[in-house]
Amino acid sequence: QAKEHILGYTIGNDVSARSLQFRGSQWILGKSLDNFAPIGPTIVAPNDFDFESATITTTVNGEIRQQAKLEQMIFKPYDIIAFLSSYMTLQEGDIIFTGTPSGVVLGKNESKYSWLKPGDTVTVSISGIGTLENKFI
Repeated sequence: QAKEHILGYTIGNDVSARSLQFRGSQWILGKSLDNFAPIGPTIVAPNDFDFESATITTTVNGEIRQQAKLEQMIFKPYDIIAFLSSYMTLQEGDIIFTGTPSGVVLGKNESKYSWLKPGDTVTVSISGIGTLENKFI
């Protein structure tokens, strides 16, 4: 029944403060500061969004860091909703971040890919939805 409960699709920037994230065994501090997890710019209804052909692209200061077809996701939105709802009550308006394609600096050669710093602009685009742009201060 998961399909019946999706209002729509949007873009989310799953920001992480790695310096805080690794201070303990839980990642919550590095994922939950003010202004983290921006979303938008719009919500597209499921019937108006071609999930199987959509591409997600993330750039930092214009340089592509991530790019993948959504069809390559290991767990599709319906599977994620079914899994989560077996452990928790999902409410109207809940937003589920589904993960990120490869390309984050964590686990990469940090001399080639630097961490985000003040002044950097990150754009996340999903074809059929739009572009979310955030400048880091």
